[in-house]
Amino acid sequence: MKDDRTTGERPAPTGRRWWLPSALADQLDPDADPDADPVAGRRPRRPRRTARDWIIDVLCFLLAVVLALVIAHDMSRGPHTPHALVVADRTLGGLACCALWLRRRHPLALAAVLVPVGFLSTTSSGAALLALFTLTVHRPFRYVAWVGGTTLALLPVLYWLRPDPGLSYGASLVFTAMLNLSVIGWGMFVRSKRQLMLSLRDRARRAETEARLRAEQAQRLAREAIAREMHDVLAHRLTLLSVHAGALEFRPDAPPEQTARAAGVIRESAHEALQDLREIIGVLRAGDSDDAGRPQPTLAALDDLVAECREAGMAVTAAGPAAAVDTVPASVGRTAYRIVQEALTNARKHAPGTEVTVSLTGAPGEGLAVRVRNPAPDGEVPHVPGSGQGLIGLTERATLAGGTLRHGPTPDGGFEVRALLPWA
Repeated sequence: MKDDRTTGERPAPTGRRWWLPSALADQLDPDADPDADPVAGRRPRRPRRTARDWIIDVLCFLLAVVLALVIAHDMSRGPHTPHALVVADRTLGGLACCALWLRRRHPLALAAVLVPVGFLSTTSSGAALLALFTLTVHRPFRYVAWVGGTTLALLPVLYWLRPDPGLSYGASLVFTAMLNLSVIGWGMFVRSKRQLMLSLRDRARRAETEARLRAEQAQRLAREAIAREMHDVLAHRLTLLSVHAGALEFRPDAPPEQTARAAGVIRESAHEALQDLREIIGVLRAGDSDDAGRPQPTLAALDDLVAECREAGMAVTAAGPAAAVDTVPASVGRTAYRIVQEALTNARKHAPGTEVTVSLTGAPGEGLAVRVRNPAPDGEVPHVPGSGQGLIGLTERATLAGGTLRHGPTPDGGFEVRALLPWA
């Protein structure tokens, strides 16, 4: 069964080799996935050997060859062995050394095959140890336990059939067992270190991603706050410009003093709008809204706002809070100011000529109630583009301040904006 090279996915498994042990069947079955990445949870496509990989593979091959030559030299000085068995032993040892080039691609199969080869060839011992080390590094412990446990279980049989002439039976058994356990322990240490490095890299990538997302969210929130501020500030100024410019357009025969008064209001409103726009651009350039621009208006500036609207020709009736204004928190007072400012701007646009009632009531511990109401306008009022955006921004402002905002028509056809803000 072949891999799908276009998508990198494997087809569904059709079965497994039931006559083999489970670990070996997983290795030989192409549908199995024993080399799953312990961090990502999937098997990545195997990369090509790097220069470092080639150096390590060459060193492992040379080490196995040197061990095989040393063992062959010791065998030649021991008891006489038939020449055919010596040739077969060395041939299998050489093939085992050459098979080490497959240790990266098939570590489990190589280690499993070298277990019976070790019974027939003593010179393949070095290659078997390197294959066991590779298996420990590249596969989970269950595969290492299967192959390593089989090797340790067969050691007594091996030294009973082929005793070492230089050591006793017990010494040979203990030495070989400790050597295999040392190789397995070293491989587990290397595997744990690699998994730790993968985990640290994954955490670093996640931390960078989260930091980038937090920065993007902070930028988005800052843009939204600046957009609300631009709407709240500039909409009020530009509405004044529109009202008085419209008066000059529809009353060309107005007395000179009224024309001069309207022109003065237009000039003053344009100057204030430019000043506010300059401050907002300064905030954008500075990147810190606390250090750029003038101080934000609070509830203490509400009288100036009402006076400005009256000078523009609006009929406004205002009543302040029952308690002292200076006891209202600055953030709550700023929110209340923006609510009244936007409500007066909407009344000027959608209900011109009507009398607007502004009332602020409340006390510490009870909350600050803001209410702006206007009756139904006389006649039909043309539609104003972009209507409703300011009320959405006000609702967000009140929610961020911990309060609530409601708006809607009244039974007499007018419109009312009601807000309740916390007042500690």
